[in-house]
Amino acid sequence: MEQLIHAFGIDIKLITVQVINFVILLGLLSYFLYKPVLKVLADREAKINQGIADAEAAALAKDSAATEKQAIVTAAHKEAEDVAARTKAHAEDKLQEATVAAQAKAASILADAEASAVALKEKAKKDSEAEVAKLAILAAERILAQK
Repeated sequence: MEQLIHAFGIDIKLITVQVINFVILLGLLSYFLYKPVLKVLADREAKINQGIADAEAAALAKDSAATEKQAIVTAAHKEAEDVAARTKAHAEDKLQEATVAAQAKAASILADAEASAVALKEKAKKDSEAEVAKLAILAAERILAQK
């Protein structure tokens, strides 16, 4: 076998040194290159997973905010309808009050007018009675004066 090794020019010492150099180089590359690269990749994977988790949380928050927004909008519409209904009821109440007040005022004015009419009628009746009495006295004086 040694002849075969010498025939091909293989040196055992050189191969042993090269194997030792390869193992040392492999150890150094593993320590200084492979482990830091794996660490960087692991950190990157953690950041990506964190980003995915954050995106999912943001999507859930967005959905929650949309639901809350819809609830707030619905509540606002209901409150606006309630305010509109209260305003309409208040306006109807005020209209009713104004109508009642106007009717009362009209009745009062009508009663005052009727009272004034009755008073004027009584005054006119008294004035006409006084006038008739004066005319009767004048007529009686003329008749007596003629006789």
